[in-house]
Amino acid sequence: MSFNSDLDHPAQPDEKPAKGKTAARRKARSLAMQALYQWHLAGQSVNEIEAQFRVDNDFVGVDGAYFREILHGVPQNKTELDDAFAGFLDRPLEELDPVELAILRLSAYELRHRIDVPYRVVINEGIELAKIFGATDGHKFVNGILDKLAPKLRADEVRANKR
Repeated sequence: MSFNSDLDHPAQPDEKPAKGKTAARRKARSLAMQALYQWHLAGQSVNEIEAQFRVDNDFVGVDGAYFREILHGVPQNKTELDDAFAGFLDRPLEELDPVELAILRLSAYELRHRIDVPYRVVINEGIELAKIFGATDGHKFVNGILDKLAPKLRADEVRANKR
């Protein structure tokens, strides 16, 4: 098992990540979202899911460390993450589509714990995941929630970008 060591030296907020790193993170997010969906529905341990995903998926070109961080970080911070966006929902958390819930948790994790990733990137990546994996208009729902969540979790960054 080899991990990308880019996390040892995270990009500064103003730095633009290299194209390869961007693609590797996008793939990591996609796999992490699917793994979080499985975790939510099947109730398996994240260690079992991680092992299964590493066997069943080609991790060439995937930021494996980022995948692992999200997969383990979301369950460890589930209550905090759910509480962060629950107030913006138009229905109870339990009624959310499991794909949209996985995307919102992943995105909330990045907004809260990965300040090296610009909030606009987090929102865009969440929308793209919802377009690929979610219901027909799921991306609009995800966009609406993340647009409200970003100023709550990244107030200074959002304010600085409005200037």
